Amino acid sequence: MAEDQASKTEEPTGKRIQQARDKGQVAISQEIKSWFILLSAALLIVSIAPQLMRDLSFSLSKFILAPHAISMDSRHVRFFFADQLMDLAIILAPVFGVFMITAIIATALQVGLLWAPQKIKPELRKISILQGFKRVFGMRALIEFIKGIFKLSLVGLVAFALALPMMLDIELLPTLELVKTLDRMHMTVLLLMAGTIAVMTVIAALDFAYQKYSNHQQMKMTKQEVKDEYKQQEGDPQVKARIRQLRIERARQRMMAAVPNADVVITNPTHYAVALEYKMDSMPAPKLLAKGVDEVAYRIRDVAEKNDIPVVENPPLARALYAAVDLDEEIPEEHYMAVAEVIGYVMRLKGQISD
Repeated sequence: MAEDQASKTEEPTGKRIQQARDKGQVAISQEIKSWFILLSAALLIVSIAPQLMRDLSFSLSKFILAPHAISMDSRHVRFFFADQLMDLAIILAPVFGVFMITAIIATALQVGLLWAPQKIKPELRKISILQGFKRVFGMRALIEFIKGIFKLSLVGLVAFALALPMMLDIELLPTLELVKTLDRMHMTVLLLMAGTIAVMTVIAALDFAYQKYSNHQQMKMTKQEVKDEYKQQEGDPQVKARIRQLRIERARQRMMAAVPNADVVITNPTHYAVALEYKMDSMPAPKLLAKGVDEVAYRIRDVAEKNDIPVVENPPLARALYAAVDLDEEIPEEHYMAVAEVIGYVMRLKGQISD
């Protein structure tokens, strides 16, 4: 496993990152979630805790002020506790709702809106004993275990340091009124929450950076993986070269098939050959049917000779037309004069025009 990771020296491509995201493999810190939940809990304590405490005090006062008035027969006990549970659910529902929304927001802020059904797709390897052993006793699990111990120790130490001064007069709490006791608990909880949030801010920031780094390292690719992905996206270079060669050959075959329609072939005389077609009655300007160098130029000349097409040597014009005009295009105006002289010469040879 270490050797595989060591061979991953290449940065992950955009496709690799997107594929990992589609599978739900993203850098997400549970400590960030914990931090947001703690922060929301602290805000709830500051904002609605007094009212929450009053509601709880009223709901539970019958246990404290008049427990003897509670009927203990099975029928009344059942209805009494059902009512108490319903009251508690109504009182605490906003708190749990806020916690749920906060957890969703904490996740969305880290990875954005993400829908990854593959993450929950059942797979046999997920229930593999070997894979389960690796997850429980692997390096990542060990790191998470050490991180958890460190976090609990640090938070516990800070909480103990903050709570210790407030525990000096704890023996006086039973003598206080219920409301004052709850207020004291309120202040204690606020202080502990503030200290815990301060510690968790540092832990969450460090954990988020670690999760980003760990996820990036896992998504790194080997040189072979980069090559394979490039082949998948762009196609095998050998196949592409073969397809390109076939296209060139077919285009050349179509070009050679058009040479018998030419009216003149202009040559270099041996290195370049350009076949032109010009119908005085239907074409505004001569059109280039075929062109080539060396072997292709020889074949153009050979086809021209077999079809009694005049071959005219004009090296400057042959090179200029080869460079400036593509197949099936009319010649540009700057070459009209030179081509007109050649066309006129051919027509005089054929007796189509007189001197």
